[in-house]
Amino acid sequence: MSQPGPLAGKTIVVTRPRAQAAPLAAAIAEAGGMPLLFPLLEISPAGDPQPLAAAIAQLAAYRLAVFISPNAVDYAVPAMLARGPWPAGLIPAAVGQGTVKALAGLGIDGCIAPSTRFDSEALLELPELAAAQIAGRRVAIFRGDGGRELLADTLRQRGATVDCITCYRRSGPADGIAPLLAAWRAGRLDALTVSSSEGLRYLVDLLDAEGRAFLQKTPLFVPHARIAENARALGLSKIILTEAADAGLLAGLGAYNWAA
Repeated sequence: MSQPGPLAGKTIVVTRPRAQAAPLAAAIAEAGGMPLLFPLLEISPAGDPQPLAAAIAQLAAYRLAVFISPNAVDYAVPAMLARGPWPAGLIPAAVGQGTVKALAGLGIDGCIAPSTRFDSEALLELPELAAAQIAGRRVAIFRGDGGRELLADTLRQRGATVDCITCYRRSGPADGIAPLLAAWRAGRLDALTVSSSEGLRYLVDLLDAEGRAFLQKTPLFVPHARIAENARALGLSKIILTEAADAGLLAGLGAYNWAA
């Protein structure tokens, strides 16, 4: 049963990967809502472990190690530390504060990361990644399969030698769409939070005409303008752009006029 609070009686879908879903789900529950966990992306080790092993073997040769997400930390750093201590001259960098916390949790401090907007563009604006600092240096980008090439391409344009290391892979929901459809049909699904454009595409592709009609009428809370743009491109219109990260999503949920 939900507790009194701004989200009392509201069922909110949390679509983050399972390993990152708990904090937002707990915050929704504390605000009186009922979180429904439905990871849009399943995370697993990379199909080929050799690129990560090769990068770890020459880790000290890199100047900068960029981690795209907490998943990149989870699937790369323990293997690094199993081989030896973090190299003294290697600067860790992250796209978001969740990744900074994941690194700190494994004893990796001194991470450079954006402090407000959490994306590759914001990371590239930091002075430590300017051409004067990065030209002639080696950079390792630890990431999942696929994804944007903006960060790697821009660093190469600035004179860096960049290796992109796939350390995990993403796939669609393992259990299919049935849990969401059941909640929609029962009239107990009030909103979705979506933090990944890729995950949103998986969702739309999985839904049939009935499911897409439900989605079209359901508030979709997203913490980044690029996700909102992709949602509109997929034909969705009830999109609420919030501030970044879990805190932004929670604030947006709390401020929303549910009676509208």
